[in-house]
Amino acid sequence: MGFNCGIVGLPNVGKSTLFNALTATASAEAANFPFCTIEPNTGRVAVPDERLETISGITKSARVVPTQLEFVDIAGLVRGASKGEGLGNQFLANIREVDAIIHVLRCFEDDNVTHVEGGIDPIRDAETVETELMLADLESLEKRTIQLEKKTRGGDKDAKLQLALIERALEALREGIPARKIEVAKDETRAFRMLQLLSAKPVLYVCNVDEESAADGNNYSALVAGMATEQGAESVVISAQIEEEVSALEDEAEKAEYLDSMGLHETGLARVIRAGYHLLDLITFFTSGPKETRAWTVYRNAKAPQAAGAIHTDFERGFIKAETIAYKDFTELNGEQGAKDAGKMRQEGKEYVVADGDIMLFKFNV
Repeated sequence: MGFNCGIVGLPNVGKSTLFNALTATASAEAANFPFCTIEPNTGRVAVPDERLETISGITKSARVVPTQLEFVDIAGLVRGASKGEGLGNQFLANIREVDAIIHVLRCFEDDNVTHVEGGIDPIRDAETVETELMLADLESLEKRTIQLEKKTRGGDKDAKLQLALIERALEALREGIPARKIEVAKDETRAFRMLQLLSAKPVLYVCNVDEESAADGNNYSALVAGMATEQGAESVVISAQIEEEVSALEDEAEKAEYLDSMGLHETGLARVIRAGYHLLDLITFFTSGPKETRAWTVYRNAKAPQAAGAIHTDFERGFIKAETIAYKDFTELNGEQGAKDAGKMRQEGKEYVVADGDIMLFKFNV
């Protein structure tokens, strides 16, 4: 299981340049005019994890398979999108399908690249997009209340509970509070998710800066970092231009040398993935043997059957137990046999909560 992030933002902030760099493709046309991305472009990239190589080295696997991260490059939004301006309806429909939002904000000056709002102000741009998402949510919820009120008058208990949840959401949205900030009880989580609110999606702000500011950021990115902290969101500084140049290099040593010359120790992709994992509260577990070592992604607090289901639905349906070794034990004891001999291989049942880095073998019967 991977996760997908929709890359959004106003036109000409560097969305498609970033997408091309991250996926090392040219499928999204980067051009200096609005709406150069008409259909959402999707790209999958491997999630770098040095533990994969360590595990596969111990088990002498024939191949290594990392987990995947999916990026969706979504058409640029403009003010009034919630009312259908620009490509608004399409933008809102596409964003509804993603797990999280990567909101690219322009944090660089360049007289050769136009800005639809006339000047550089990443906080204003962030608020423009956020407002459009909240307005779309408001319209969606207000339409639903009409039918729910009718059902409530007819004595429908489920409709009554859903209406109460919607009314709370509406109150927050009308006060300018995005849905992700609404406190939801554990037993309301499923019903809340079913509302499919755009402003409920977690947000990672990506500050697209000039090359000189890639290592330490600039005044614009500092403002965004402060805003993200206030919102409980994440922010990352990245230079889409640098990422594009790095992605064009084939030799890893050459990439490392180029990054070092720019004062960087890793690519922006690595930072985006790490922030995305933290944002969505994801962890990685591994399966390993002579044929392959593979990384899998699940949400934190997932139980063993859910982890098995990330591999195949039959594994979850017929789950019996999971033979589990912690990554630290696996590496220190030189693999499965060493862990077994030291009593570090555990037999875990259906209630076991998977830990990040677990090496697992599932037993199932269907």
